[in-house]
Amino acid sequence: MSYLYDRVLLTNDDGFDAPGIKILENIASKIAKEVWIVAPDKDQSGTSQSVSIHNPLRAIKKDERHFAVSGTPADCIVMGLRNLMPHKPDLILSGVNRGSNLGLETIFSGTVGAAMTGCLLGIPSIAFSQNFRDGHDLYWETAYHHGPEVLRKLSTLPWQQPRTCLNVNFPDCPSDEVKSIEFTTQGVGYIEDINVLSKTDTREVPYYWLTFDRPIKDDLANTETQVVNNNSISITPLTFDRTDHALLKSLKS
Repeated sequence: MSYLYDRVLLTNDDGFDAPGIKILENIASKIAKEVWIVAPDKDQSGTSQSVSIHNPLRAIKKDERHFAVSGTPADCIVMGLRNLMPHKPDLILSGVNRGSNLGLETIFSGTVGAAMTGCLLGIPSIAFSQNFRDGHDLYWETAYHHGPEVLRKLSTLPWQQPRTCLNVNFPDCPSDEVKSIEFTTQGVGYIEDINVLSKTDTREVPYYWLTFDRPIKDDLANTETQVVNNNSISITPLTFDRTDHALLKSLKS
């Protein structure tokens, strides 16, 4: 069997036992000789690219190439690259996230944060997310079926730029209804607001949940949201530079 890579490192933000990372392991096994998993021991959604500098980390060895870490997705990348793997991977894959990471969501996403950490440390990195709407089961088979195709396509293209990762979103449709693979811009995405949900526990002490307001809506043409809404796979290159160049030019003038 011919492989594209010798070694890949996988992580996610949904946790070591999440179904998405099992899908990702299956995808990776089709393109790499060695597949390593270093993933959070519990759900770390919304942790972005945060690293644990105030608490020690523990790495639980499940077997030779599988580790659960008591930290964030970014922690897992650092642990994998700097401590647990004897040799550097050729590629880092993060996901498959349960739900999309579109537009502004990428700022909060631990899935994307892990990929950004990987490229910061010099390894080509890709984040994978499976979009879905409430009311039906996730179409995991869409990521399962098209993931290897996406990686094979990307292996023929010069995308591995310094400090750049790729954000891949699979549409909320059966795998045989996927129309195409498109290269896209980030856009705004679904997020409209962040709200605080107030509750009271059994001792009448208040507690709070933060919730995102994420209505399904269209975005500008050629953005990842518009492409995914149209039942296609979006691939967006992301960098660390958040400079508003138009405003900067205006301020200088």
